Parts: sequence; C-alpha cells; structure tokens
Amino acid sequence: MPEHHRPPTSSRRAFAALGAALAATLLLGACTQEGSPPAPPAATAATPLPTAAHTPGGTLLVADFGADTVTFVDPERGAVGSVPVGRAPYGLAVGADGRAWVATAEGIAVVDTRTRTRLAPIPYRTTGTGPVTGGEYRGGGMGIALSPDGAHAYVGVNVPGTTGVLEVVDTAKAEVTAVVPVGRRPFDVDVAGDGSEIYVTGHDSFDVTVVQAGSLRPRRIEVAPYGTEGGLGSWLKPHYAAVRPADGKLLLPFEGERLAVVDPRTGDTTVEELTADTHQHGVAVTADGRLLVVGTGAVEPGKGKGPSLTVRSPDGAERVYPLEGPHEDVAVSRDGRTAYVTGGYTRDGYWNGITVVDLDSGDSRRLAAGSRPLGVAVL
Repeated sequence: MPEHHRPPTSSRRAFAALGAALAATLLLGACTQEGSPPAPPAATAATPLPTAAHTPGGTLLVADFGADTVTFVDPERGAVGSVPVGRAPYGLAVGADGRAWVATAEGIAVVDTRTRTRLAPIPYRTTGTGPVTGGEYRGGGMGIALSPDGAHAYVGVNVPGTTGVLEVVDTAKAEVTAVVPVGRRPFDVDVAGDGSEIYVTGHDSFDVTVVQAGSLRPRRIEVAPYGTEGGLGSWLKPHYAAVRPADGKLLLPFEGERLAVVDPRTGDTTVEELTADTHQHGVAVTADGRLLVVGTGAVEPGKGKGPSLTVRSPDGAERVYPLEGPHEDVAVSRDGRTAYVTGGYTRDGYWNGITVVDLDSGDSRRLAAGSRPLGVAVL
C-alpha cells in the first residue's frame, strides 16, 4: 500500500517571474487510514496584518499544506494572521534574522515573520516536478533546513517517479546556487550542528543522503531496520530525522517499535527499542537531548495503538501521551516545557489545528489553526 494524491494546476512561469522581481527587493532590504475521523472544516484564515505589525516571541508559524499560506498562531488564542506563500507549503525553517524559508509546490517563499510579509518567491532550478498541485505525492519542496550561520537554505525537492534533489539556496542572493541528487521523496532535511553536513531523509528509497556542505558531494546510507521488502508500497520507511545534540548521530523512529541511530560519519546503524507501537512521522529534539516523536495511529485497524506523542529521555526512558486523531510534525517551546503538534498529516484523517501538550504532565488541548498544517516552528 503506497504510503504517501494530486489536485489543480497553477502557473509556475508566473511564480518564477515574480520571484525575479521580488528577489531584488529582498537584496535591497538586506498514510488514508480506515476508521479515521473526517477532517473538520478549515479554520477561517486570519487577515494578514499590516507590514508594521510586530510578532511576539513564542508565536507559532505553521505551513498550511491544505492552502497556499503560512499561518501565525498565538499558542493561547489560535490563528492571528496568514501570509500567502505558494501552493501546498510543506516544511519551513526560521532563521535568527526572523526570515522564514518555506518549501512549497511552486518554489521557496521567503517571509519576514516580524512584519508578516512575503519578501520573495524563489523558483526551483529542478525541472520535472510536474504540475503545481497539492496532495501527498505532489512534486516540489518538502523538507527544508537552514545552515547554522543562516547563509544557506537546503530544500529537499520531490520529483515524482524518480529520485529527488537537494537545492541549495544562497540566502543573501535569494537564488538557487546548486542542485544535488538525493533519495526519493525527501521528507526531511537536517543539518549538522557545526554546519559541515546536510542530511536528507529519502522516504521512498529507505535512506539518508549525507551531503558535505563544502564539496556538496552526496553519500547514501540505507536506513531500513525492517528491510526494504515491499519497496514503494511499504509502510516501513523512514520519514523524519533529528540530529542528537550529544554526538551528532541521526535518530529515525519506525512504527513506535524501532529507533534507528545512524552515525553519519561511518554509516553504521544501531537499533534501539521504542514502545509507542504506532506509525510514526515527525520528530524534534530538545537542547537537553529529549526526543519527541509523533505517532499517527495504527497502520491497519487492530494492529498497533492510536496516535500519540512519545517523549524519550537520553537514557531511553519513554513517556507516551495519547493524541486525538492523526498528527504530522512537532516543535518545542523555547523553555522546553510545551510541545506543539500539527494536525495536518500527509494522509487523510487530518484536522485543521495544533495539539498543545504539557511535557511534564501530558495534559493537552486542541487549538484550531491553519489549513492542514504540517511544518511548524516557534518564533
């Protein structure tokens, strides 16, 4: 059963033309599950605020995969503003300068999160991504990350039917400067703590591609603790990864049963036990080394447990907090006490909001926000 549909066409050519014009402005300015509940109607998009608006610290930013916007979310009150960025935004990354880099089906959008304005769209250099659509199999940008110094954005671009690419963006020039071959459907992109390597998780190729930041030379590491039997139809594939602060190893959860710990230098993989027994997607790691993993629910009814958030300590101890309905990705508050879990989900059964989880008690509340929100960041 393929894990990860397709809707309407828009003009990529127009997006590229707009990108050329607005890039100059930027430079001058500096898996359907049976039994899943039906998705509730989308939350009404908040009106974009004037350019003079100020965004308080702690505000959330989510990528609205079900729309063409990113939404600003007050973690107490819900959505407070939205900005158009392009069709079906997937992942986003926010730099210390307050600029958000958003991977969409059309290109990379740059948003000033402080004034809540789009600065520039940057077209992809890659061809063959197909029509600009939505849905889990759409071509275009997926995972995205920034280098520690903010000089480069790295975007995993899905090219339907074949291997994907990593596009390297010079953030000062607001343009793509290099393209590197990687695995199929690059769900996630991560960067080493010192910026020396980029890690691209290839969902449909059972791998992580390690790219040297200097030479841009790629190296493939297979990550398949269940093996690769089933190929594109397998559910047992990698989705998201996190870089462990203590030693720089990559952490990739599978099915709430197995945690693949990958040494990107040697390619060696060890497997540790997980306890949630649920199909797992998004991950985050805190400064003190806790790993948070989003569980979407059992792959088949009766074969596994429901949606959850796993909080795993560096010593391997786990707390598993149940969630209501499938979710996709997670971010953690600056103080490390609260998790924000997006309800978008790449398959059916999603909902239009965020679950806010107290990491000490496990208490949670649901907050309507955005349209099928996937990627999330804390500003």
